Amino acid sequence: MVTNSEAKVRSTHTVVVGAGPGGYVAAIRLAQLGVPTILVEKGELGGTCLNVGCIPSKALISASKLVQTMKHASAMGIEVDGVRIDLRKMMSWKDTVVGKLTGGVGGLVNGNGATIVRGTARFTGPHTLAVDGAEPTTITFENAIIATGSVPTALPGFAFGPKVLSSTEGLAFTQVPERLVIIGGGYIGMELGGVWQRLGTAVTVVEYMDQLLPGFAPDLVRPVAKRFKDAGGEVLLATRAVGWEASGDGVRVHLEERGTGVRKVLDADYVLLTVGRRPLTDGLGLEALGVHTDERGFIQVDGAQRTNVPHVYAIGDVAGQPMLAHKASREGEVCAEVIAGHPAAFDARAIPAVVFTDPEIATVGLSQAEATAEGYEVAVGKFLFAANGRALSLNEPDGFVRAIVDKASGVLLGVEAVGAEVSNLIAEAALAIEMGAQASEVGETIHAHPTLAEAFMEAANAALGKAVHAINRR
Repeated sequence: MVTNSEAKVRSTHTVVVGAGPGGYVAAIRLAQLGVPTILVEKGELGGTCLNVGCIPSKALISASKLVQTMKHASAMGIEVDGVRIDLRKMMSWKDTVVGKLTGGVGGLVNGNGATIVRGTARFTGPHTLAVDGAEPTTITFENAIIATGSVPTALPGFAFGPKVLSSTEGLAFTQVPERLVIIGGGYIGMELGGVWQRLGTAVTVVEYMDQLLPGFAPDLVRPVAKRFKDAGGEVLLATRAVGWEASGDGVRVHLEERGTGVRKVLDADYVLLTVGRRPLTDGLGLEALGVHTDERGFIQVDGAQRTNVPHVYAIGDVAGQPMLAHKASREGEVCAEVIAGHPAAFDARAIPAVVFTDPEIATVGLSQAEATAEGYEVAVGKFLFAANGRALSLNEPDGFVRAIVDKASGVLLGVEAVGAEVSNLIAEAALAIEMGAQASEVGETIHAHPTLAEAFMEAANAALGKAVHAINRR
């Protein structure tokens, strides 16, 4: 054990703990603004998102969807025989994608003038941080940004281990499992379940709520559930996982139907547990700072990302929902500018959310139910991809775009979409909402033809009773 007297001592204006999409963005922006900054990270740069989350999962989603496309290309008159999956090579390619991005993060941080210190961080006082690494270091600072992210949540009786896996292990199989039970039908479970189903695994999803992807409108989820089931997937809703046991080389999972108490047993190679994530503050020494957390462990912040301790800030997953990388990055920019003395606040009107299922789901702003609950009288326009030329030419007719509009002002309140590549389409909707655009402004903007984005234009016009390529509902 290294004592404080043996540790190297460094001083800085601001220390950032955690180099995920919130922390590294904050460090870069601080350095750009001329603020001396040290970024502390115990693992790989990029955090969960770049290393074991957003990027590797989307790489595998893309690869598995390509496999699916080839297997179903006969509808376009293309016959593909002998599709073979080299999983080790696929994983190597995925790791190459991750490596390029994490290496780029280091170059950007150093190139902008911030300093990276490797090791596990623990606050030892209001203005001191101990870093336990290859070179033990004590850092004194004026301001601190906590960006430590989150970790997967386990269930009682389902501790993570060789057969009960988190999303991290669910991205790193060395061979395609024959059978996989996924507990939790949220976005992580459905994204990873889709990957392994497309690669040949028999997948069963167990969800405690009454629908997959709880929180999304049922008609957004319906095309995803249908395609998953049509491909052989099994869905058990209103069902609780009560325990498991080893069975041969695999597992036996015990389930209970909510309400009826009916029991069921499933056999599989592995259990993939995707029931949520919790903020990561274990061992961080928040008590030494005097920083408060809520009952769920999230650090409480104001609009400037400042905690109850004025010189300490928190961003990203550790600072509360939604746990999204792009939300963390914006929060990082905000608190960096606040620390540098610039007027800034996290005041986004809406934060887009994307689920990379098959087909994709994307939303931004208020849903129809949320808008009504907030007192708006709404007009709703819906346009089906089945009437969109580009969607048909992609052989992707499933899904729609829905625009939710305030009747009184004509202002766009929210957009919901399910279909091919809606993850890209939603950016335009987010910009429109952020700028306070009216539905008429979206509808009167000339969209290139044939594109999927025309569906957004048509949905906005449909809300006004002006759609051309759909029957207007009165």
